[in-house]
Amino acid sequence: MQFKEIIGQERVKQQLVQTVKENRISHAQLFLSPAGSGALPLAIAYAQYINCLEKDDNDSCGECSSCRKYERYIHPDLHFSYPFFASASVKTAVDVLDDWRNMLLQDPYFDLDIWRSKLEAANKQANINIAECHDIIKKLSYKAFEAQTKVLIMWLPEYLDKAGNALLKLIEEPPANTLFILIAQSQDQILTTILSRTQIVKIPKLSNDEVSNYLRSTSGLNDNQAIDYAFLADGNLIEAKALAADTQSDSSGMFTSWLRMGFGNKVPDLIDFTEQAAKWGRENQKNFLKYGVKYLRECCLIISGAEELVKLPPLTLDTAKKLSTNVLTLPMAEAIIGELEKAHYHIERNANPKILFLDVSLQLVKIIRFKTLPQGTQYIYN
Repeated sequence: MQFKEIIGQERVKQQLVQTVKENRISHAQLFLSPAGSGALPLAIAYAQYINCLEKDDNDSCGECSSCRKYERYIHPDLHFSYPFFASASVKTAVDVLDDWRNMLLQDPYFDLDIWRSKLEAANKQANINIAECHDIIKKLSYKAFEAQTKVLIMWLPEYLDKAGNALLKLIEEPPANTLFILIAQSQDQILTTILSRTQIVKIPKLSNDEVSNYLRSTSGLNDNQAIDYAFLADGNLIEAKALAADTQSDSSGMFTSWLRMGFGNKVPDLIDFTEQAAKWGRENQKNFLKYGVKYLRECCLIISGAEELVKLPPLTLDTAKKLSTNVLTLPMAEAIIGELEKAHYHIERNANPKILFLDVSLQLVKIIRFKTLPQGTQYIYN
């Protein structure tokens, strides 16, 4: 995998390339990033660049013998470790290595739920067990087969638990020309003894523009759909792809129209909306409600005078400003968010969507039009 194949993260790419140029590669690095930001592809591209035989100033060549093996994840000096589901036939990560390679070849942007779906997980808990730690020590004790640097990429070291203590000496004093790259999402869940022995590389979540541009180019979405899904995904490319895989809809336009119906007390229109929403399918209904919650939280920032923190696209932002200035107050927005979150909870549990959306619509009218808030909420008049 080459750096040019990775979405966004230009600053991190330059930083990693610079460590190679200046010959200051730390032997144990922790890539800390939110889910769906591309930390795993970055680690693979970094390892490929280090061992490329014809690297240029910004990327690996993609054509030398080392790069060709890296592209198929079969280089003898590239090792992976990851959570798996132990069984009588699966003792270490190597036992499901073919599944891992196929997963990477299919799409290197995935999470534990997607990885779990590729394995016979049943009700077992994923972990990186002591047998896997011993296998890592054994593999890295050998000399490099053909590359200048042996690389171990460990995905989600949070699942090491106490077994990770077996790796401490190896991480602190590795064999010559050995590189550890740990890819984590939660720093608090990593053993402090491992954390203290690694150099942390913080990888930010992707911007909404980067995600929306990707969706437009790969999923055939129009501009509004791509912007809506990027906003919902909040930098998580995995979630954005999942959203785009469902029936596409214009969440922004529909939600603001729904709010206008509530403000105008247009009950017949709300009934028509309910009939329409009931036909969307559960995932799209959940996405609509989720979008509404995020949209109203952005409105809360506008009302509170923190507009610089708002992440809405320009056209949607203009509508949100008008709504926040002329209609909404913080208690009203919070009350509507509460209703939407309750509706999302019930949709997940197979509530009747027609009844549910009609009830939420009527609650919307009470809150916006008649300023009737749930018990315990104090309404502040402008």
